[in-house]
Amino acid sequence: MDNILVVDDEKNIRTLCARVLGEDQAIEVHGAGTGKEGLQMADDVAPDVVLLDLRLPDSDGMDVLRALKGRHPEIAVIIITGYGQIQSAVEAMKSGAADYLEKPFEHLDKLKLSVARALGEVRARREIQRLHQLQEKQNRVDQLVGESEATRQLRDMIAKLARSEAQTILIHGESGTGKELVARGLHYQSSRRDFPFMEVNCAAITETLFESELFGHERGAFTDAKSAKKGLMELADRGTLFLDEVSEMSLNSQAKFLRCLQERVFRRVGGTRDIRVDLRIIAATNRPLETRVKDGLFREDLFYRLNVIPILILPMRDRREDILPLARHFLNESNLRSHKALKGFTPDAERLLLSYSWPGNVRELRNLIERLVILGTSDYIEPAHLPVQFSAQVPRPVERGQLEETRTLAEVERAYINQVMQKVEMNKSRAAKILGISRQTLRKKLVEE
Repeated sequence: MDNILVVDDEKNIRTLCARVLGEDQAIEVHGAGTGKEGLQMADDVAPDVVLLDLRLPDSDGMDVLRALKGRHPEIAVIIITGYGQIQSAVEAMKSGAADYLEKPFEHLDKLKLSVARALGEVRARREIQRLHQLQEKQNRVDQLVGESEATRQLRDMIAKLARSEAQTILIHGESGTGKELVARGLHYQSSRRDFPFMEVNCAAITETLFESELFGHERGAFTDAKSAKKGLMELADRGTLFLDEVSEMSLNSQAKFLRCLQERVFRRVGGTRDIRVDLRIIAATNRPLETRVKDGLFREDLFYRLNVIPILILPMRDRREDILPLARHFLNESNLRSHKALKGFTPDAERLLLSYSWPGNVRELRNLIERLVILGTSDYIEPAHLPVQFSAQVPRPVERGQLEETRTLAEVERAYINQVMQKVEMNKSRAAKILGISRQTLRKKLVEE
């Protein structure tokens, strides 16, 4: 139910508002005759809209307006003013009032319309705030699930960089490792979180459209430019611009982007006015940019401008301690979405997940779990439910006194390494100590799998 508070020293005005607005069963109207009483009632009933008279017996209506907006900034305040007090109403609008009405009310429909409009604005603001809080919750740094040392360090780095004034960040990582999630974490953990997060996939924009999309254009700049349009850099002002797959940007587009990267100044296509923006630029690549530079496919000067603060996200095969926590996390998510209640994985299924190389990284794992949950009919995910490539990873145990002719020495070594890794719960340092090799050697052998 919507709450309306009428603060006016005239009882007949309070009664009229209660009668007219109370016709809507979804509205409850409260009344107060003084500024002090109105402020107290606002604290008690938390109104959505306040109808406030500018002339009250105990205080100035402007002071009450400022107090209301200070205590309850989300409230919409409609000023009630007498004939000849329009200038005061204008001043009130500058101080945060949503609208003003002259009394006596000659047209009651205007009262209803003004209150309905104010209620709509209040609901819209609350919905925007709810969605913004939901985005913040979904993109918090603790959403980076994993127990490996690499993931813990990544969470710490995101928290530090988000709070910093770092203007340019470059994220390296294979496809599916979660580069966009890291970029969103950097934005929503920062002081820029109340401003836009604009994303552009550089591989999806043709060279001819790149300048217009990024910088915008003026009316008449080209044949189809029937009106002026802001570009993504302008729309992201005071927020974050995320350039995904920046390695795919054409050399022509790189040259245009380079000019505005350092100074954050550009011109729209067809424009003559310099536009200055304050934004954080986060770029992501799934290819080594150093190699692209050597091959002549990426500008060296742009690489150094982007690579101010590099973040490396390791592939899943290099942080196997994260596999099971991520699998359980995705299982819970998929259960909620699909209204299922799968309880988990059998030990054999977990061993298969741990021994798989995950070429598609986290994205492949998430998609797999979602598919298994949708198609699942039992309480637990078993080896038989997994695709055929998982069973091919399983090392078959050698029975005592029997040699398998089909197994090479390398296969036996891999099987033993997997056995030790499972025994120490994927702790590389402990496993290396047991195997009598260095941690770096163990990492290489795991990659070779």
